Amino acid sequence: MGVQSSPQNQESDADSGGLSRRRFLGFVVAASTLTVAAHLGEAAAAPAEAAAATTGLVPSAQGQAEIYDLNDMLTHAALPTANLISITIDSNGTASLALPRAEVGQGITTSSAILIAEELDLPLDKVKVTLADARPELLFNQLTGGSNTTISTFTPIRVAAAVARGRLLEAAALELGEAIGTLTAKAGAITSATGRSLTYGELAEKAAAVATSQVSVTLKDTSEFTVIGTGRPRIDALDAVTGRKAFAMDVEVADALPTMVCRPPTINGTVRSVRNMDTARAMPGITDVVQISTGVAVRGRTFGQCINAVRALDVDWGPGTAEGASDATVIDELRRAELPLVVPPLPLLTKAVDARFTFHFASNGALETNCAVADVRPDSAEIWASLKSPIVAQEQIALKLGLPAGAVKVHVTEGGGSFGRKLFHDAADEAAEISRAVGKPVKLMWHRTDDFRQGRIHPMSTSRVRATYALGEVLTYEQRHTSVATDFGHGVGEIITAEAAQLPVGDLTFSETVFQLTQQTPYHFGATTQLLSEIDKGFNTGPMRGIYSPNVRCAQELIVDELAKRMGKDAYAFRREYLKEERARAVLDKVAEVGSWGRTMPAGTAQGIAIHPEYHAFVAVLAEIDCRPQTTGRKIGNAYTGPRVTKVVCAVDAGLAVNPRGLQAQMMGGIMDGIALTLSSGLHLRDGHFLESSWDNYFYTRQWNTPPELEIVVMPPTTGTPGGAGELPVAGAMAAVACAYGRATGIMPTTFPLNHGEPLSFTPLPTTPPIPASPTDGLAHAY
Repeated sequence: MGVQSSPQNQESDADSGGLSRRRFLGFVVAASTLTVAAHLGEAAAAPAEAAAATTGLVPSAQGQAEIYDLNDMLTHAALPTANLISITIDSNGTASLALPRAEVGQGITTSSAILIAEELDLPLDKVKVTLADARPELLFNQLTGGSNTTISTFTPIRVAAAVARGRLLEAAALELGEAIGTLTAKAGAITSATGRSLTYGELAEKAAAVATSQVSVTLKDTSEFTVIGTGRPRIDALDAVTGRKAFAMDVEVADALPTMVCRPPTINGTVRSVRNMDTARAMPGITDVVQISTGVAVRGRTFGQCINAVRALDVDWGPGTAEGASDATVIDELRRAELPLVVPPLPLLTKAVDARFTFHFASNGALETNCAVADVRPDSAEIWASLKSPIVAQEQIALKLGLPAGAVKVHVTEGGGSFGRKLFHDAADEAAEISRAVGKPVKLMWHRTDDFRQGRIHPMSTSRVRATYALGEVLTYEQRHTSVATDFGHGVGEIITAEAAQLPVGDLTFSETVFQLTQQTPYHFGATTQLLSEIDKGFNTGPMRGIYSPNVRCAQELIVDELAKRMGKDAYAFRREYLKEERARAVLDKVAEVGSWGRTMPAGTAQGIAIHPEYHAFVAVLAEIDCRPQTTGRKIGNAYTGPRVTKVVCAVDAGLAVNPRGLQAQMMGGIMDGIALTLSSGLHLRDGHFLESSWDNYFYTRQWNTPPELEIVVMPPTTGTPGGAGELPVAGAMAAVACAYGRATGIMPTTFPLNHGEPLSFTPLPTTPPIPASPTDGLAHAY
């Protein structure tokens, strides 16, 4: 595996179209030690992309997402409360930030620390970034999603740090009796021209203000960066590899005992009665058994004892919200709900590529299973969980408990993955309900099987696409995406939009808005329309990493390959010709060059190439796949093998990469997601429940299916501000792998994942009892 990172500091802001050296306003906040914040101000306008020449092409009008996208909306929504995010300089010289976002492995605590270190001239190890508790006063400014964190905090955090630096210089000038212009700030100390110096820690109290005041600062030019744009290891890396990193289940709360829930055999089933509750209460270690809205909760001394009690419960279950549903019934409903295509095939005048793609349900479960700790008292409640929308969690839990929002304290813990899963607070909600019912603190953990069968999923969808062409030009492109409804009940960070998103009409309006703010085509394909239709609200869905983009763009890139083939053009050259943006063309050229596009390959193997634009960033992926029998027929115990992606080259232009090393890691993870969604990771729905029950039979990309060759190229800065990157690579990788498979087999794939139609390679666990017994031979199943 190799990574490349191009020089990050070769452009000035004047060249990049990013932030200029105009002045910003900030605050020095009244406090006992130096505390600073950014001022409410305008966001930097999204950089205008350079349009590609359209000579000989039928140009396409800009789509909504090309003009103003979801990320722009989230950034602007966060602006009014940007001044409420503060940085404190402690007496030991450490700069501390309580970041109002969720760290779930994406590295935002590190990127935020980099911003502070840059503007404060402070060593990175002297920056401490923690996660803020729920703060309702922040409104829309405590939502983690849409690849938005670094974009929306890029300027406010830097302004606050710059204010702190200026204040420290002023304090040092007074202490040293020298002019500010003769002082130098470096590595956490301020030094005079005569060699005298004071550390930030020594100046922290002296720089503090007795009253809040407004100050003006100038941010560093990109040419002055020494930290931003340089690859840095994660600030939490050592804790992660030594087991010291604390997650929700590591929180120590007095008397918070392990708790689990016995869940229904079908999706969202209900409890009619429990036939043996007293028997379960009498089992070893069990302290409480109570019925709750989602099942029957069990609290005990150990999780093993809870598992035994859950399995022993005899519950009479009522029907769920997807009773009797199967893959076939959902597909039939999707096809009936498809919006019509408008442009008819005209055989005498034009030719058409016409296809329908099916994308099966996928699990939105993270590596860390759903969990939360709750301590509910008669007049207060305290919650600990990894939450990407903690304000909504606080306000909805308060409503459920009948308490004022201020009486519910919600602590945001670090999370072991999310991919959109932790936008929902269902574990925290359940934990609060159970704690109130038993009158004791609880440490709730979902079983892995709960996550797969009752947890959040990426909705099944179809995409009907028709593209017409004539005389060597693409004239029209139509895409009708039909999906099981995506639940946006987390809103955009506060309770009003969260509740509106669940109204009978509001949910569709919300989905349509998100679709239009995220979906775009990077090509000049003439008259272009992309429309969404949704059905069936009976599933626990969510906006999994990339939301609609992986499926929508995979379908589009396969159509692009087919258009190139029918029009007698090379797939790479065809894309290059029709691309709208020079930045897109640059990443496409890079992967073609590094990946040796067009090289001779054995029969049954092939290359695929794809492009994906999103949130003012661009990614191109070149993938090579091996579909030969000796590869697809590999045998690994209790595992699925199938085709193998043998090489991936990825080029990413995220504008200004704050931490290229973190960006490379994001690309790697997204590529593995894309490979999984194309080849092997899908859920099978039968009789109202999913057959998969854990990672051992939900075939995510495993070591034996990862590409032996992987190269990530971070492009030089193209703007003065960062673009969105967290979700970016998934769609590009999924599409490139699908295109490679089509070229290797000669058949365009239309159903995903590719293995979904094959006979099951595992024996499904029963739905009653809802979870398996604790394993006694765990090492035999470890790889």
